Amino acid sequence: MNDNVEKVDLNRVDWKSSREFFESLGEALNKLEDKDESYDFTWVGKRKSIIEAGAPIDKILRPDVEASKDFDNTKNMLIVGDNLDALKLLQESYLGKIKMIYIDPPYNTGHDFVYHDNFTVKKADFEDNSTDSDGNVIISEDEYAENSKANGRFHSDWLSMMYPRLKLARNLLTDDGVIFISIDDNEQANLKKLCDEIFGEDNFITEFVWHSNKKGRQMDKNIKTTNEFILCYAKDEQEMTIFDKIVKVDRSGKVERDEISEYQKGYPLHNGTAAFHINNRPNLAYSIYVKPDNTDVITLDEKVKTKNGYVIQESQKGKDLESKGYIRIVPKRNEKYGTQRVWRWGSEKFLREYNTELILAKELDGYYYYQKNRISEDGNTTQKYTNYIDIDSSRGRNDINALFDNKPIFDFSKPVDLLSILMDIATNKSSTVLDFFSGSGTTGHAVMDLNAEDGGKRQYICVQLDEKTDEKSEARKAGYDTIDQITAERLRRAGEKVKSEHPEADIDTGFRVFRVDDSNDNENIRKPLGEIDQSDMFDMIDNVKKDRTPLDLLFGIIYTSALPFDLKLETRKIGENTVYMYGYLDENTGLIACFDDEVPEETVKEIAKLNPLTAAFKDSSFKDSAEKINLSEHFRIISPDTRVKVI
Repeated sequence: MNDNVEKVDLNRVDWKSSREFFESLGEALNKLEDKDESYDFTWVGKRKSIIEAGAPIDKILRPDVEASKDFDNTKNMLIVGDNLDALKLLQESYLGKIKMIYIDPPYNTGHDFVYHDNFTVKKADFEDNSTDSDGNVIISEDEYAENSKANGRFHSDWLSMMYPRLKLARNLLTDDGVIFISIDDNEQANLKKLCDEIFGEDNFITEFVWHSNKKGRQMDKNIKTTNEFILCYAKDEQEMTIFDKIVKVDRSGKVERDEISEYQKGYPLHNGTAAFHINNRPNLAYSIYVKPDNTDVITLDEKVKTKNGYVIQESQKGKDLESKGYIRIVPKRNEKYGTQRVWRWGSEKFLREYNTELILAKELDGYYYYQKNRISEDGNTTQKYTNYIDIDSSRGRNDINALFDNKPIFDFSKPVDLLSILMDIATNKSSTVLDFFSGSGTTGHAVMDLNAEDGGKRQYICVQLDEKTDEKSEARKAGYDTIDQITAERLRRAGEKVKSEHPEADIDTGFRVFRVDDSNDNENIRKPLGEIDQSDMFDMIDNVKKDRTPLDLLFGIIYTSALPFDLKLETRKIGENTVYMYGYLDENTGLIACFDDEVPEETVKEIAKLNPLTAAFKDSSFKDSAEKINLSEHFRIISPDTRVKVI
């Protein structure tokens, strides 16, 4: 025993005083006001993740024409790089323009790769199992860490990865936009809390139960799980549009027609869900008095409160109406639970629509109202989707294997049919769909498939990290060094398949590939004067990096101009100069740019005559200040409304 440790004689402890102290402490704690306490969802690293969402970046999207398909004309995009950077780069051009987002992020099973934002070090400084001051596992620039359950910040690291991405994703949604997020048991609870904070609890729509494995996963430790989940949130539930499922009418049932359309008897007006009853939905409990021919209807609030809750009790006014030939209808009781059911509609909506949208039917135990299930001219009707999806996950593997000669190129690809259902629910024919954990590109494949089916013009934006494939994988053997290469090839082959199956359909099967990269600016231009050496002086002749192409410069300007990245691109010759016309339709539209080393006065005048919204040139294209002044003068005289940019 350490001699410096003081021994305590328990016989000499004043237990009475100690008891009095703890009692007084308890009283003090009990006096704390509730306002000092609140519900809060937090984790280690949350503050940094919030800051990360708003942190600026000095990056651009560089076009990769060679990896693209039909680059000049397509509206689809595949972005290669960190999805956090990609989401930041999409903020200006696509703010409030994405109708639907679907993501399939790492489930954090203990074997998943997790982005460790802002915790990278140079490879030369990297050591296995090294950590930063906060205990984060540090990874190298070109390697990615497995988020092991042995990590003390196992859940925190995953949440810190997800928070800024979901925060930025919300900004991109239209006011009526919807996000779907696939997840399993490992982080479902945390993800729900995270989304409640970012999107708001009121904007939670549902949690789909995806029955993905009928036999259950054999690897599960105790109970074999048969399902995964898909969380659904709206940006604004009040603005959200959920589209009903279109189905072919079963004409074996009775079909009738009114002045609007054909219809069949649909759901009863009373709410069949036992959870909804008079005590928790009292505003939906009322009596209906109707003439047998449905020509006159009166509603009465006949609720009476008792010590056991509300009951519906006929009033004297109701009895008087019955004496005049009215029939009284109240929601059926739930005899199993002994509760009073309620209507699905409030009285105002009932009085407004009963004559056109409800059927009054006489049955053995009385009269009841049923909703009309309307039939469209093409013989279809609509039904609401349920939050249960029964599609075996193996179909995802089959979908992609069929495109790659039945070789197992990619594990755990989502089924195309799963994405088609979600798009049916949340998109219209002109919607833009974003997937920033794109994997093999199922989302893009599903967009093309659905467009072929219904003649839609949906477009997709897929984002995939250039994560290396396993050295021993079939993908590597087949020549795919990174996941994004699989994504691009899958989109290419899926497009060809869709075209062959629907030869008459006008489907956009192309995609533009962009890579997240550093900005076009010459770094030496930004150096402080004291840090510039003689070798730097030669690099400062041009404002842009030597390795940048005219298309790099063009899309750099597109980004800073907040233009979308999906407009039509046309290349023309004016004299000896190559001119890029982006989104140019007529006067006061689009961007026209020329980045040749020499741009003569004649070319400048011809561009000005086209009166584009924006004209762009390279600073080094002009010999001196006099030529730059002439440039401005030509546009001032010929096209004064054109914004001229010189980079």
